[in-house]
Amino acid sequence: MHPAAGSFPPDEEPLIEESTVNRYSRQKPSDRLHGTYVIFFLLGIGSLLPWNFFITAKHYWMYKLQNCSDQAGPAGQAAASDLRDFFESYISIASTVPSVLCLIGNFLLVNKVPASVRILSSLFVMLAVFLVITVLVKVDTSAWTTGFFALTIGCVVIVSSASTVFASSIFGLSSCFPMKNLQALISGQAMGGTISAVASLIDLAAAADVTDSALAYFLTADIFIVICVTVYLLLPRLEYSRYYMSSQKESPSLATVPPGSSVENEAEPGGTANTPFLAKSTGIPPLRPILQKTGLLGFCLFYVFFISIIIFPSLSSNIESVSKSSGSLWSTKYFAPLTSFLLYNLADWCGRQITAWIQVPGPKSKLLPVLVLLRTVFLPLFILSNYQPRAHIQTVVFNQDVYPVVFTVLLGLSNGYLGTLVIIYGPKIVPKELAEAAGVVMTFYLMLGLAVGSACSVLIVHLM
Repeated sequence: MHPAAGSFPPDEEPLIEESTVNRYSRQKPSDRLHGTYVIFFLLGIGSLLPWNFFITAKHYWMYKLQNCSDQAGPAGQAAASDLRDFFESYISIASTVPSVLCLIGNFLLVNKVPASVRILSSLFVMLAVFLVITVLVKVDTSAWTTGFFALTIGCVVIVSSASTVFASSIFGLSSCFPMKNLQALISGQAMGGTISAVASLIDLAAAADVTDSALAYFLTADIFIVICVTVYLLLPRLEYSRYYMSSQKESPSLATVPPGSSVENEAEPGGTANTPFLAKSTGIPPLRPILQKTGLLGFCLFYVFFISIIIFPSLSSNIESVSKSSGSLWSTKYFAPLTSFLLYNLADWCGRQITAWIQVPGPKSKLLPVLVLLRTVFLPLFILSNYQPRAHIQTVVFNQDVYPVVFTVLLGLSNGYLGTLVIIYGPKIVPKELAEAAGVVMTFYLMLGLAVGSACSVLIVHLM
C-alpha cells in the first residue's frame, strides 16, 4: 500500500503531482544523507554568488577606479570620483535591467530548451567571465580606468544575465521536489551573500596588498562555480532526485492551457478538485492564469526587492562610522564590510531560515502587503544616517554607529522573511501543471523590482 496524494507531510509533498500510474508503481526513496537538500543549498549559493562577489569587493573596485586620478589631472580626478561614488548604482542597473529581458526569454524557452542545457550553459558562461575578472586583477589598468570600468560593467551584464537564467531554471526545477528542497535553494541564495562577505573580510585582513586580496577573493568564486557544475551533474545520479525528476517528465507538463479551461479555474493545490492530465507540450506556458493567481504576491515580491536594492548596497555601503576621524581599523577598514555586507547577508539568511518553521501571514492575508509596504520607512532611516559624501541633504539624524547596524539587521530580516514567503507561496497557489512556469514568473517579479529599484537608487544617490 502507498499513501494517498494528500497524505504526505506538507514539506514532503512536491509541487507537481505525480501521475497515478507512476505514484503506485514505485516506492518513494528517502533522501540519503540529505544529499539532494545539500545540492540545492549549494546551487542556491551559486545562483546569487556572482552578484554578491561583485558588490562585496567594494575596496577592490575603489582601488581600481582611483588609480588614474593621481596622474590625469583635475578632469581625471572628477571622472574617477564620479565612477567611484556611483559605482554600486551602476552595477545594480547593469545587473538587473538585462536580467529582466533574460527572464522573459527563459519563460519562452522553458518548454523548448531542457533545463540541463540552460543550467549548465549559464554556469559555464559565469565561469568564463569570472576567469576574465580574475585575470584583470593583476593587470595595471591605471592608464585606462574608464575602459576598465566599461569592461567591468560589460562583464556584470553578461554574468548577471547568465546568473538569472541559472537561478530561474533551478527554481523551476525545484518545483517538482518536496518543499524542503525549495527552502534549501532559497536559504542557499542568502548564504551566498554571507560567504562572499566573509571571504572579502578574510582576504582584506590576510593580504597586505589589495590586488592579492582580490585575487584570492575572485579565485574563491571561480572554485565555487566549478563546485556548482559538479553537484548539478551529480543531482540526477541520486535515486531520490531521479524519482522526482522522472515524475516531472511523466506528470502533466507546462502545457499550453486554453483560456477558460478547467485547469485555469481549478482549485488550489491541496484542494479536492481533480487535476486533468494534460499532454506534454513544447509550447509557451499560459501566462494569463498565472498572472491572475499570483498578481498580489507578485506585487509584494516586487516591492520587497524594490526597497532592498535602493538601500543595499548603494546607500548602506556608503554609511561611514561617525568616529572615522579616529583612524581605528574598525571605523576606517572594517566598518562597511561588517555593518553593511556581512550583517545584511546574515540577517537576510536568518529571515529565510525562519520561514522553514513559521509561515505567517498566509498567501491571501491582507497583512502580508501591509508588512511589505511598511518597509518603505527604511528609506528615510538610511538617508538620515551618516551617508557620505552628501552634497544636498546635510542633516544627519542618526549620528551613532549603532543606528545603521540596527537598521541593516531589520532590513535584512524583513527582506529574507517576507521575500521568501512570497516566493514559496507563488508556485503553491497555481495548478501544479503551471508550477515551474509560476516559479519563473515570480522570479520575473523579483528581478523587475531589482531593476526599477536600482534605477531609483541612482536618483536617490544623486539627490544626497
